[in-house]
Amino acid sequence: MTRPIALFSSKWAGEPFADFCRKVSGWGYDGLEIACFGDHFDFEQGASNPSYIKEKQKILADNSLVCCALSAHKAGHCVGSHFDPRYAGLLPAGIRGTEAMREWGISQVKLAVQAAHNLGVTVLVGFMGSPIWPYWYSYPPTTQALLDEGYAEIKALWDPLFDAMDKLGIRFALEVHPTDIAFDFYSSHKLLDVFEHRETLGFTMDPSHFVWQGMNPALFVRDFASRIYHVHMKDVSVNKDGRAGVLGSFLEFGDTRRFWNPRTLGRGAVDFEELTRELNAANYQGALSVEWEDNGMEKDHSAVECLQFVRHYNYS
Repeated sequence: MTRPIALFSSKWAGEPFADFCRKVSGWGYDGLEIACFGDHFDFEQGASNPSYIKEKQKILADNSLVCCALSAHKAGHCVGSHFDPRYAGLLPAGIRGTEAMREWGISQVKLAVQAAHNLGVTVLVGFMGSPIWPYWYSYPPTTQALLDEGYAEIKALWDPLFDAMDKLGIRFALEVHPTDIAFDFYSSHKLLDVFEHRETLGFTMDPSHFVWQGMNPALFVRDFASRIYHVHMKDVSVNKDGRAGVLGSFLEFGDTRRFWNPRTLGRGAVDFEELTRELNAANYQGALSVEWEDNGMEKDHSAVECLQFVRHYNYS
């Protein structure tokens, strides 16, 4: 079994989509996980304009690429979270406050579902947001009732969206990620329980978010084998110099003093051999999507290097 190797277009979203696709095809990638901003994809156009979809499909086909997944990270995170000033960077101008942010996020996810269907894509990747993430540290004391209310809030917000996905055969691959409702093993178990294990909801395995938290991503694949709907190939460094704190110390990404930083594949601490073996055992047949966020390297050079790295581990 050879899984398709895709490139997540997020860090290249400032480039025209056609130019980007020609470049990615020349590098040798099989497909894309398309970021839905810039010129790469617009949910509203994708949901309502057949000629727009045909144009995107032609660009992909002309470059021998497939779309493995659409990204709804920004919109999805706005559905379940509470507004704070940081969201100004995610939202259109003039949208402020939790209610307005959620209305926008919900409308965008609905459009994303229809757009994915129109494009012939069955996996929507993203976040769900979290009304309880600010309470992760239990001081002042965080009660179980407060946490349960947060999960119930997420269920009420997302069940109608999952209903819409079910009608069109779309699965949602939540990226297990700090700041979201599921960020580790036990919060992921809790989320599936709350949604009564409905098949619509699964996970994007991004090993980088597990390693710096002290967890083994391969064991997550083992525990949730039937729920791994998408995979991000992403590496991370861990700096145990005795000064760096796991919480980041309010240092920007790329600062070499940080406890952890995203890294180009093969230059970090993820054990991709072990991860690959667990993906094989889980019979995962979806895409391996390279997500590059290494502030210390040039992105085009890194994309080629990452493809070569993934090819080495793309076996069963």
